Amino acid sequence: MAFVEKQEQQQRCRERFSLLMLDLEEYYFDHHTFYYVLTNNKGERRAIKGSLKICSKSLIFEPDQISEPVLKFLFRECSRIEEIEDKKSNNPFEENRICGFCITCCQICLIKEERLVAPYKIERGPKDYVFKIEDITKAEDVVQSLLQLHRASQLDKMADQIAMITAILQSRLARTSFDKNRFQSVTERPHMECEAEMVTPLVSNPGHVCITNQNLYFQPLNGYPETVVQVKLHEIRRIYKRRHGLKPLGLEVFCTEDDLCSDIYLKFYNSKDRDELYYYIATFLENHITEHTAESYMLQWQRGYLSNYQYLLHLNNLADRSCNDLSQYPIFPWIIADYTSSELDLSNPEIFRDLRKPVGALNQERLDRLLARYREMPDPKFMYGSHYSSPGYVLFYLVRVAPEYMLCLQNGKFDNADRMFNSFAETWRNCLEGATDFKELIPEFYGTNSSFIVNSLKLDLGKRQGGKMVDSVELPPWASGPDDFLQKNRDALESQYVSEHLHEWIDLVFGYKQKGSEAIAAYNVFHPLTYEGGVDWGSIEDPNQKIAMLTQILEFGQTPKQLFTSPHPQRIMPKFQSLSRGCSRSTSITELPPDSTLKMFSKEKKLLQRSMSFSNMALSSCLLLEDTTVLCSSWDNNVYFYSVAYGRRQDTLMGHDDAVSKICWYKDHLYTSSWDSTVKVWRCASADLSSSRKNSCELKAELEHDAGVNTISLNPIGTMLVSGNKEGTVSIWDLTTLTVLHQIHCHLGAINDVAFSPDSHHVLSAGEDCCLKVIDVQTGMLISSLPTDQQQRCFCWDGNTVLSGSQSGELLVWDLMAAKITERILAHSGAVTCIWMNEQCSNIITGGEDKQIIFWKLQY
Repeated sequence: MAFVEKQEQQQRCRERFSLLMLDLEEYYFDHHTFYYVLTNNKGERRAIKGSLKICSKSLIFEPDQISEPVLKFLFRECSRIEEIEDKKSNNPFEENRICGFCITCCQICLIKEERLVAPYKIERGPKDYVFKIEDITKAEDVVQSLLQLHRASQLDKMADQIAMITAILQSRLARTSFDKNRFQSVTERPHMECEAEMVTPLVSNPGHVCITNQNLYFQPLNGYPETVVQVKLHEIRRIYKRRHGLKPLGLEVFCTEDDLCSDIYLKFYNSKDRDELYYYIATFLENHITEHTAESYMLQWQRGYLSNYQYLLHLNNLADRSCNDLSQYPIFPWIIADYTSSELDLSNPEIFRDLRKPVGALNQERLDRLLARYREMPDPKFMYGSHYSSPGYVLFYLVRVAPEYMLCLQNGKFDNADRMFNSFAETWRNCLEGATDFKELIPEFYGTNSSFIVNSLKLDLGKRQGGKMVDSVELPPWASGPDDFLQKNRDALESQYVSEHLHEWIDLVFGYKQKGSEAIAAYNVFHPLTYEGGVDWGSIEDPNQKIAMLTQILEFGQTPKQLFTSPHPQRIMPKFQSLSRGCSRSTSITELPPDSTLKMFSKEKKLLQRSMSFSNMALSSCLLLEDTTVLCSSWDNNVYFYSVAYGRRQDTLMGHDDAVSKICWYKDHLYTSSWDSTVKVWRCASADLSSSRKNSCELKAELEHDAGVNTISLNPIGTMLVSGNKEGTVSIWDLTTLTVLHQIHCHLGAINDVAFSPDSHHVLSAGEDCCLKVIDVQTGMLISSLPTDQQQRCFCWDGNTVLSGSQSGELLVWDLMAAKITERILAHSGAVTCIWMNEQCSNIITGGEDKQIIFWKLQY
């Protein structure tokens, strides 16, 4: 997973200093080259060169020699800081200059000696420490900064300390600005600049944000870990507004579709700046991608276009969960309930956890005890005293790959050896039986990187009762190794049992059983502070009380944002089995044929000229209006309007409750068919479309069907419509009266394509039953049936001759009167999925599952 990979990259870094050496909610301001002056018992002095990091709550000295430990001095542990003057000058008229300082501290932390990640060593007892600066011209400013921060640390109330440090930070930010020399191009135009913080787990780094017409930049105030962070706007795929510290100040940017970890997470100082940046990026992205909702992802998952893993990742993102915020880390469920058997049989329902229940309700005996306490509790009542996700739980699982995070969270210490993540069976048992343990899992349990299970860093994590050292996590008997364990976990997550029941767990964590009476009935009630909106911050006047409550909330854990307020539908299993069983979890929808991209080619230049992605689901059909507007229908239930002139999406018609299968156009009227068993008629003035007006389509009629509609077609004068549904029925409609003329059940299985003859006297249909059928429009009678050796997926015809595209990739020419094939043309290596012919019947374009578009010219 990305979280793990980031830690590994950091461990390969030569610099020992890390922002994780800071306390929580502490800032790193700047650094200077200093010499730490040591005096031994004989009075001999030794100077150790290194970098002195000035932080808001501490002073950190990183020696150049890795054999020496990094020293951390907390300002609150310091009794004094005094200037040291340079007394070498013999000129009586020249004032002595400051060259350093002496600090008296009652205890210091020694960190990463020999680069070893281990619990901090504490050196106690009042002692003087002397530091001399290399650049003496900066000495006075440095010492004044230290004295100011020391004064802040000595204030009695925490709220006063925070207020003073905030003022110091804002002063430093106000004296600096984004360096526009960092722009990647001289043509860049800045849109806005503001102050913000870049957020990573347990750390916030202040600096300046600048966004241009090409890039998003963040420049850290301290220049760490790099002088500027750049994100190209055209690479951005997703953006999310975030709650950070329970305030609507966060913004997270992703340049990938399915990755867990973002490219940058920013926290702003006011929501106005956050919202302006969000809408600027969103406007830019409107030309490239579509914004996704929980409902759109749900539909993709239902039909098997998203794996269970992908769907849970998307729901976590939409619910404000981020791997950059350990208080809101993504949540995944325990799936397997058997950690003792030698074999794991995924076809046996008994080996799975009951996804209808929260972890706290899985053990009836423990639940009875909790409910007895709950009934006696005064309002506000809660069933569980701890949450299913918190920073401590996340790092409990990840301590072997993220030890510095655990040391940061726990003031330089690892947890007690017997409370560590020692074995899967033991951890699962404690979640079932422990009085205060109700934790769920994290995405890494279903990933491909097993390093969080293995103590590859050889960390000293302590000794358990009985003398056994904590090492790698003990695997269940059914796993042959860490990689095999993760593979079986992934298989379990994507299994039929979980696919049939995952919606029940989603109801608990993201859905309608998260709050209220449904949560009580499902035994799913946590402390009120964990829920969004659970605290009225405006009513708390005491700043110290507010800080204490915020700290409690962030450490205790937070319930995800509620995404669904009604029961989540179950997955449609037949489609899932046929489409997704052989797919790995990382397969994205764009890898499934056909993809979701509109591409515009130049026939003359034989080059791709434009490419536009509207959705994460396949586009089903498209048409071009007057060379100015392209209309595309999608399996995500929408119709998209694309302006050729402006090169961007200009409108979206959210027209149906299921996939839109086909669209047709005639004289300012749009006809849309859908798997929701309807055909809708819309009035869309072409003049409005060309002027880029939005919401320009008005629903005029809805034609009901008995099954999902696969295809539609209009007669040449736009007075009739023919539709073919998934159950083999052809319907002919009179558009002047909006009534059905005939319904003919003529195919076994779905209908692939239908069309009127040029004189509107007949309708031709092709179906999954490998037949072509001809229907008389006036009587509704089936007058001809032609069996074929394979499905015909699409066709065009002139009333007598038919050109059809077959499942095998051939183009077939039919003589209907003679009821025979007159020519076979090898066209595509996969099925021919669409076919177009001009009115003169001289030019043909075909598209196929082999991702090829072929232009044909008829030879007479």
